[in-house]
Amino acid sequence: MASVHESLYFNPMMTNGVVHANVFGIKDWVTPYKIAVLVLLNEMGRTGEGAVSLMERRRLNQLLLPLLQGPDITLSKLYKLIEESCPQLANSVQIRIKLMAEGELKDMEQFFDDLSDSFSGTEPEVHKTSVVGLFLRHMILAYSKLSFSQVFKLYTALQQYFQNGEKKTVEDADMDLASREESERKMEKEELDVSVREEEVSCSGPLSQKQAEFFLSQQASLLKNDETKALTPASLQKELNNLLKFNPDFAEAHYLSYLNNLRVQDVFSSTHSLLHYFDRLILTGAESKSNGEEGYGRSLRYAALNLAALHCRFGHYQQAELALQEAIRIAQESNDHVCLQHCLSWLYVLGQKRSDSYVLLEHSVKKAVHFGLPYLASLGIQSLVQQRAFAGKTANKLMDALKDSDLLHWKHSLSELIDISIAQKTAIWRLYGRSTMALQQAQLLLSMNSLESVNAGVQQNNTESFAVALGHLAELHAEQGCFAAASEVLKHLKERFPPNSQHAQLWMLCDQKIQFDRAMNDGKYHLADSIVTGITALNSIEGVYRKAIVLQAQNQMSEAHKLLQKLLIHCQKIRNTEMVISVLLSVAELYWRSSSPTIALPVLLQALALSKEYRLQHLASETVLNLAFAQLILGIPEQALSLLHMAIEPILADGAVLDKGRAMFLVAKCQVASAASYEPLKKAAVLEAAIENLSEAKNYFAKVDCKEQIRDVVYFQARLYHTLGKTQERNRCAMLFRQLHQDLPFHGVPLINLL
Repeated sequence: MASVHESLYFNPMMTNGVVHANVFGIKDWVTPYKIAVLVLLNEMGRTGEGAVSLMERRRLNQLLLPLLQGPDITLSKLYKLIEESCPQLANSVQIRIKLMAEGELKDMEQFFDDLSDSFSGTEPEVHKTSVVGLFLRHMILAYSKLSFSQVFKLYTALQQYFQNGEKKTVEDADMDLASREESERKMEKEELDVSVREEEVSCSGPLSQKQAEFFLSQQASLLKNDETKALTPASLQKELNNLLKFNPDFAEAHYLSYLNNLRVQDVFSSTHSLLHYFDRLILTGAESKSNGEEGYGRSLRYAALNLAALHCRFGHYQQAELALQEAIRIAQESNDHVCLQHCLSWLYVLGQKRSDSYVLLEHSVKKAVHFGLPYLASLGIQSLVQQRAFAGKTANKLMDALKDSDLLHWKHSLSELIDISIAQKTAIWRLYGRSTMALQQAQLLLSMNSLESVNAGVQQNNTESFAVALGHLAELHAEQGCFAAASEVLKHLKERFPPNSQHAQLWMLCDQKIQFDRAMNDGKYHLADSIVTGITALNSIEGVYRKAIVLQAQNQMSEAHKLLQKLLIHCQKIRNTEMVISVLLSVAELYWRSSSPTIALPVLLQALALSKEYRLQHLASETVLNLAFAQLILGIPEQALSLLHMAIEPILADGAVLDKGRAMFLVAKCQVASAASYEPLKKAAVLEAAIENLSEAKNYFAKVDCKEQIRDVVYFQARLYHTLGKTQERNRCAMLFRQLHQDLPFHGVPLINLL
């Protein structure tokens, strides 16, 4: 149909087959597809209420809006859609179109003449101001403006449209019958593919203004709320290029192209499309007509601001700062306080690593409230809460601040920010080591999103906050040994966020970390080493840390120490306190594994001071475990046991299963070491208690399939049963130890000689 459209309207303005005029000067025009829709509407009006059931009429009414607003589709697809709603009406529409296409030109003219009767009478079939009424009036008006030659070309196009539809229907029937021989099936499939391509070409052409606006708004909404239901990046770009071919100055199409290129992280094309969008916005005069000369400057300053945001997203901070300075300069000249507030927020983003950045952020929040910008004020509050969380502020103060932010969200119906706020709470509780509270907040977000539907049946659960919450949920389940549940969550994430989507990196990192932990627990260090490459590609700091852990497990102590020292300096420079503490714990483990526990003590005390200062309960508990172990090695098990009794409660309440197992294992070791000087009866009771703690530790280790730790536990149990004279239990543990010892590499069992 492209040829028909071009011959009707655009030939005088075409050069080399490309339209250089704004085709949207004409609001709507008649096409064979729209004639088919008009036939459908006419048949619906002629059909009595008794002939079509209430459910069928309801389905037809739901089908009408996408048919009126969407792009042209093939006749066979239109038949199929109508048949799914009302088979009886589909047959009537097919007969009516066949009679018109196989008849004469006067049949089409008579059809358009009869359309006006829909508005006549005291109770007309269609109201003039309804959606259907406006569509009918537009079609009648567009048809009446056509010359005779244009009417003839339209009728010829209708005949071709009908023939293609019939050909497709016949080929579909042949496909059902030809299922016996492979060669016949392949031949028919090839013919079908050709016919589909021909139909696509015949139906492709410039969209009307309403069709283009509907298409762009629909795809933009899907990209924001449910990217999986939007067209693929390649398909969407193809449609946009086709749209821009007929109207290169369509600014909104350039902006959707910018969003589409962001999906695939194409910095060059996204920058190109963004600049074209603002160029076309200025050239078309859309801003200037509504705002006078001010509109021109407004486009320029927001162009610079968006360019700064784009560079910041791709990590080009120097270019982002230059673009932001330009936006601030133009906004100050125009006295645009709203634009200046946006610039202030981005200034904080660019300088958030500086120590005085919180002053800038507080000023931004106050100004946003003053100028009545709730969205910016809420984002500022949440950024401030995030910064205070990293600075170690108490959780109750942070939650109070988020409560004030939530009041803004509910007051102004900012549903997107409500989701972000809950995801923020999940991350804060996880940072502070409160896994139960983090789990509760994550589930709250999932429940809220499942109830909030957006247009066209789209669920607003494909946003970044949803991906963050599900990622935390998967990691929390994996920490508790529920790997099947974690796998289901990750499977759901992969379906919601395909690998080419913009938030896919979130679940990819979670998946790689869970796989790494499972490989390390299982003693498969070569597999863990191969996973490190994937983690490094997604998060370089996390990848280097995991690489050091693998080297340490493989007894490559010097290489691991060098890597950890470099990482420690880098993390201290960028103020990544959580990673600094993790690195310090790994360095301390290197020291006591190298028989230097006295050197490890100052490192552990430094880690404990940092974790207490920043209120990182999980890391503080892990540090206490390491301190107790160092005291045990130094021969003071009583102090180690008292230290463990102080730290065991938060570990058992919110800690990972692996940490619970380590804690109970260490308690048993300390009990055995401290019982060396006890009386025989008291010593036997203590050893019995130690065996119970070892059994509990073994259950914890079994949940995460940590075979090395299970091997150490059963060895300990065998020695204790031997001391207590329980031969049968000792032999059972010894046999289990032998089986595990043959399957696993041997790195030595700590503290065996202390028995």
